[in-house]
Amino acid sequence: MTNLPTRSYAAFLFDMDGTILTSIASAERTWTNWAIAHGLDVAKFLPTIHGVQSVETIRRLNLPGVDPVAEAAAITAAEMKDVGDVAPIPGADVFLASLPADRWAIVTSAPRELAKIRLAAAGIPLPPLLLSAEDAVNGKPAPDGFLLAAERLGVAPGDCLVFEDAPAGIAAAEAAGCDVVVVTATHGHLLDTTHPTIAGYADLSVSVAMDLLTLVGRHG
Repeated sequence: MTNLPTRSYAAFLFDMDGTILTSIASAERTWTNWAIAHGLDVAKFLPTIHGVQSVETIRRLNLPGVDPVAEAAAITAAEMKDVGDVAPIPGADVFLASLPADRWAIVTSAPRELAKIRLAAAGIPLPPLLLSAEDAVNGKPAPDGFLLAAERLGVAPGDCLVFEDAPAGIAAAEAAGCDVVVVTATHGHLLDTTHPTIAGYADLSVSVAMDLLTLVGRHG
């Protein structure tokens, strides 16, 4: 954990995969099979799948004869059947349960049905506000999802603290004008970032006063 933000916020916004739950093994199994079937270099391809919508990942490849929408739907269907080892990031379930229900949201690049299945597999209840791939006109790294979440919660984007793990999501939060905490629980190597970082939520709590949320480290 690096130095936490010292200011208070009107709302907390959370990415899902890699931020409040880990689905990396499931996702990489599915995408590995897809990459092999399409003759891709798996080692080079897998790092590109995280934090963005599946359809955009496929569209960027510009593969001849491949329909990104149809392929993304098939990948989502496969991922929905493979959630046996999806689990919460340490302490995430308890931390989320401590937040006022109208002061936080999930903003994910995953399709809504996949998000619901993964949250259930991780034992994390659905929040009152879940924004998924279907809700934002432009996916991350565009700021649309975070801007929409702030609007739905009735707060200014600059008064939101975003919890993210992936470069695309971090860029989206920055573009929205939000502060950022980077969750490193699933990182295989150090991320070069100027934002505060946390490995998980077990040593965090939140202070709530006058409808404002302040992040507190329990050991310091």
